[in-house]
Amino acid sequence: MMNRLLFLLMVVVAFPAVSESADDASVKTVRVWPGDPPAWTAPTAAEADTSGPDGRAVAGKPVIRLGNVSSPELHLYPATGAETTIVIAPGGGFSILAWDLEGTEIARWFQANGISAAVLKYRVPTRDEDPKWLPPVQDLQRSVSLIRSGAVAGFPTQQVGVMGFSAGGNTAAHAAFLSERKYEAVDDHDRVSPTPDFAALVYTAYLTNGRDSEELSTDFQVGKDTPPIFFAHAFDDPHTCLGAVALFQELKRHGVPASLHVFAKGGHGFGGRDTGQEKDLWLPLCKAWLTDLGQSE
Repeated sequence: MMNRLLFLLMVVVAFPAVSESADDASVKTVRVWPGDPPAWTAPTAAEADTSGPDGRAVAGKPVIRLGNVSSPELHLYPATGAETTIVIAPGGGFSILAWDLEGTEIARWFQANGISAAVLKYRVPTRDEDPKWLPPVQDLQRSVSLIRSGAVAGFPTQQVGVMGFSAGGNTAAHAAFLSERKYEAVDDHDRVSPTPDFAALVYTAYLTNGRDSEELSTDFQVGKDTPPIFFAHAFDDPHTCLGAVALFQELKRHGVPASLHVFAKGGHGFGGRDTGQEKDLWLPLCKAWLTDLGQSE
């Protein structure tokens, strides 16, 4: 028991939890589409932080809830000497984006730990689209192709992975499992594959056929081209962890490398902020997993 406690302490010291958000004014951005994105029902209201004064705080801090996003962008966090790029899709129920909690704070952590990150500001709301994940997945596939084709200067193209939280995790999961591009190619950047080299799914929603279902959605069929996947979830999450468990089992059956972490506490939407709980370890565990895969330094 003492050895385990010492190990956990060493991990937390070596990889501190995400710190409070800093000003993003200096962060460079890239437009995802050269013109209008694929057809969808765009919001009429202007993009804005929709958080109210009574919005739910996480680890004692507020959360930017970005709404009415109609112009997808990549916000860039390059790391010196990096060999890997992670495209991050924040969650928000396909209604908003938890922009700092599950986006910029996570990107800064990876940047500080030698991995380049790009936060995807994908289109929302899409809850009335059929399927609701389609516009976000189109934005994420296009982002992978942009980076892999070398369109984003200074970002590694050798290994391009995706990470998503909640609905963003569902978006990342679809991007990892789809065998085809979900939009018509728009330029030469779309000549390369939109399938990521790996995926990290953090408290991913809608993997099963219902919130409490144990039956894995048929959207996620493991095949020979399914990339390695990392899972982080909480046992007490109202969006059942059994989707991650079921998908992990399928990956194991097919010999696809995967790492599954179900933490005792954390609920839903904990991001990378420090609360002193076991789930705070998921970020360094993910970094170690990438190292084991040979996809980061």
